Amino acid sequence: MKAAVLVRTGDAAKAFEIRELPIPKIKEGEVLIKVEGFGLNFADVVAREGMYEDAPPIPSVLGYDVVGRITEVAPDVKNVSVGDRVTAMTRFGGYAEYAASNALAVAKIPEDMPVGEATALTTQYCTAYYAAAEAANIHEGDRVLIHSAAGGVGTALVQFAKYKKCEIFATAGSEAKLKMLRDDGVQHAINYQTEDFEAVIKSKTDGIGVDAIFDAVGGKNVKKGFRSLIPGGGRIVCYGASNITGQNIFGKISTVLGFGFYHPIQFMSSSKSLIGVNMLRIADNKPSILARCLENVVILHKQGVFKPLVGGVYPVAQLGEAHAALEGRKTIGKITVTW
Repeated sequence: MKAAVLVRTGDAAKAFEIRELPIPKIKEGEVLIKVEGFGLNFADVVAREGMYEDAPPIPSVLGYDVVGRITEVAPDVKNVSVGDRVTAMTRFGGYAEYAASNALAVAKIPEDMPVGEATALTTQYCTAYYAAAEAANIHEGDRVLIHSAAGGVGTALVQFAKYKKCEIFATAGSEAKLKMLRDDGVQHAINYQTEDFEAVIKSKTDGIGVDAIFDAVGGKNVKKGFRSLIPGGGRIVCYGASNITGQNIFGKISTVLGFGFYHPIQFMSSSKSLIGVNMLRIADNKPSILARCLENVVILHKQGVFKPLVGGVYPVAQLGEAHAALEGRKTIGKITVTW
């Protein structure tokens, strides 16, 4: 099979080569999928830059979500069958013509569902669902702040917060993205290039703060976010650190230090929470949670609550361009690459 192999870190245009590799051998509880297309996630950018500790050593095949047709199932797999068209989460290995997946991380999809829409439902929408429904458990009337709200996970979080009838604060970096957020029902769209979200929240909430924050940016955003939480149940969910990409060593150190330093007494005295989310850890150690999230994501998609926005579909020959667009925050919604 062909695979897009990460052969060097750094520049997206030089990082990948198409190589011939053996088709994966599935294990107990797994399925093999002939891949139509695979999705890009910001974790892929972090791995390409050599900063993702979970990534396999190069040369390696990245990729967390794929769409395709099942060609083989392990004997113990009962929820899907050979021939089913599915969307699936992979633990790396997605940038290939064939990929293996845990059967609990696979969901059947309609034959006519676009590949870009289908790839969004696994990693990005499952992350959003877990963060909002399980980790933060947002409720009607909550005020929430969503960073990177025009991205794949961000748009899913906005859609879920609207479904839960929350008051939404959301950040983005361009007028086009801010307009999209306003058109999608966001009450307070904040341009992080020209506005201070902490000041906006203080002004719009009479200094009270928000109930939940979803942060994929990291650095000083987290420290400012913690200050912006309402005492007595405020919680911040961190699921990324995009600010660390594209920086030299001093910038990376500054970003890490910017997160701030915390002590349990801070959390107890203010009754605030800081929650970390890593879907790989959940998939490895609690696959039943992943299966539950994926099941609910599919249900909410059928109900029209989740409407994945496709930011671009690239042929595999333009994988480097797709990576660069995602890294440069030039995209809105999910980026997908097809064979």
